[in-house]
Amino acid sequence: MFKVLRLAPALGAVLFALVGLSACGGGGIPGNAVAKVGDTPITKAAFKHWMTVAALSGSSGVLAQHPVAPEPPNYTACIAHLKEVGLKERQPGGSTVGQPMPPTATLKKDCEYTYKSLSRGVLGYLISSAWVLEEANSLGVKLSDKEVKKEFEKDKNAQFPLASEFEKFQASSGETVSDLLLSLKLKMLSQKIQQKIVNNQVKPTQADIQKYYNEHQSLYGVPATRSVEIILTKTEAAAKSAKKEVESGKSFASVAKRVSIDPTSKANGGLLPKVVKGQEEKALDAAIFSASKNVLSGPVKSPFGYYIFEILASTPASQQSLAQAQASIKTSLVSSRQQAAMSKFAKDFKTKWIGKTDCRNGYVVADCKQYKAPKTSSTATP
Repeated sequence: MFKVLRLAPALGAVLFALVGLSACGGGGIPGNAVAKVGDTPITKAAFKHWMTVAALSGSSGVLAQHPVAPEPPNYTACIAHLKEVGLKERQPGGSTVGQPMPPTATLKKDCEYTYKSLSRGVLGYLISSAWVLEEANSLGVKLSDKEVKKEFEKDKNAQFPLASEFEKFQASSGETVSDLLLSLKLKMLSQKIQQKIVNNQVKPTQADIQKYYNEHQSLYGVPATRSVEIILTKTEAAAKSAKKEVESGKSFASVAKRVSIDPTSKANGGLLPKVVKGQEEKALDAAIFSASKNVLSGPVKSPFGYYIFEILASTPASQQSLAQAQASIKTSLVSSRQQAAMSKFAKDFKTKWIGKTDCRNGYVVADCKQYKAPKTSSTATP
């Protein structure tokens, strides 16, 4: 059995040492850091470690064999790795046999592109991690090492029943137990922060519920419905003729199937089992909901032609009382207030921490206060 406690005897110390999140006091960015969130530096060692993890998890095929995290400005190790892979691929059975090796300048550009892509993701992760840890601290949100370890064991045992499976996953992802514990801790803290935000919302009062009910009564009512047989014809004369046939004793269904031009009801012998008030064309709707049951009525003129119809069954409209609707209204109000609170928090959270995030030149990403979005040039159309 894989023993987590053996590798992480003091979770908090492991996490903070790995990520470099330790208080450094005021002043600028420390010399050993790529960025600083508030008084918390993100060290170059942490950045380098996570670049290695990103290089491994982002590689596939032969590139995943001993991948190298690109390091500017020369990218020496990265170029050497690409050349080594290229030589293997040009051997018999490789995917690029017979093709010339790209020049070093091209390989360097590939390494530079990879570095920029990986570094954006790594810096974004480390900065957002610092934001969560700092915000949890400022809100007084607590999370013990024991809680994180317990959840980690549960997740690990569910996904990797065998120790060998977990070790294989680590080898393919490049993540240490400490890395995984950090990610889990951030997830759990984020959930606790969110829960605190939603729990702090003012519960709706009875006056709030009454006001919502008054303004949205249609949501708590059921309109009247009728089961009806209809026949639609192009002309009034054809409608009167069909009506006479039914009155003479022929079944409504047989006449509807033969003469009706309404595609919805014709195949069912003219039957519309549940017509909701307000659903049909205005003239027909008014006629249906004012007619008596079991009385052949019409013709009724409409933009589509002429209708004859007969009401088979009728269900009156109903309206939930405030007492009946109260529970669902309260749930709806609580949910909408929580969503609004989370939206505001997310916006304020990002603005707050961007303003407290200083990044060293060469490590500036969108979450740094030094970041300036590139100007978009518009090309005029002649």
